[in-house]
Amino acid sequence: MILELATIDIKPLTNEDFLQALEQAKGVISKAKGFIRIEVKTCIEQPNRYVLLIYWETLEDHTVGFRESELFKEWRALIGPFFENPPFVQHYR
Repeated sequence: MILELATIDIKPLTNEDFLQALEQAKGVISKAKGFIRIEVKTCIEQPNRYVLLIYWETLEDHTVGFRESELFKEWRALIGPFFENPPFVQHYR
């Protein structure tokens, strides 16, 4: 199992709209091959910062299967407009 850890800073004062869009986006990513689950954490010190903990069966399920799919385009279209800057993504065993 692989953990994708994505740190996302969103535009100020868009938290409610972002969280609504993220709920829709969860439905999209859940259809991806190899997807296991997602957890969302909100930063206490920086309320516009979120960490997404996304679990995949393999690294390639995320980096190739999902990232090169139409599902990724849908996912990004839903939550991408809220990004203050590109997400910082790392993978863990």
